[in-house]
Amino acid sequence: MRIGLYGGSFNPAHDGHRHVSLMALKRLGLDRIWWVITPGNPLKDPGELAATATRVAEAKRIASHPCIDVTTFEEAIGARYTVDTLSYLKRRYPGVRFVWIMGADNLASFHRWRGWRHIARLMPMAVIDRPGWTLKATRSRSATALASSRLNEGEARALAGLKPPAWVFLHGPRSHLSSTELRRARRTSPVEGR
Repeated sequence: MRIGLYGGSFNPAHDGHRHVSLMALKRLGLDRIWWVITPGNPLKDPGELAATATRVAEAKRIASHPCIDVTTFEEAIGARYTVDTLSYLKRRYPGVRFVWIMGADNLASFHRWRGWRHIARLMPMAVIDRPGWTLKATRSRSATALASSRLNEGEARALAGLKPPAWVFLHGPRSHLSSTELRRARRTSPVEGR
């Protein structure tokens, strides 16, 4: 089984998340994608985080695909950091070939994540391009440090079977949708009935 792990706040989930998932399924030859909805992100303001149940309901509505599973196990296992979540999954499911999936914006700040070098050694990673992030991501501190383990994009289907560190940067149609922008738009839209 080849499973892509796509973690995040999903605050809110949107069609861009689905777009990334469908691209990863196809380009990486994955069997499934698990959306790993975090109970909170240590690098983000917890005051803007909607309730887990709200985020899960919206994520399930948006995902709407037989190969995309919306999960909340991170909260159940008490993981606060990605490195803890991925370590748990590697122990719990030793026969599964996992791939960590992130947007280019995350690669640009990956060096700030707790245990980022360990994450890169735990499982292969796929980075999906995002508008405005291509150069910042590929020239980032973490991308530079991991440059020798970067695959050519044409080898993406082999990624899940490779020993980490191994990663690929996937180009293709990009989504301009952003959870941050969607939250901002919701805050500034006029309230009905006034």
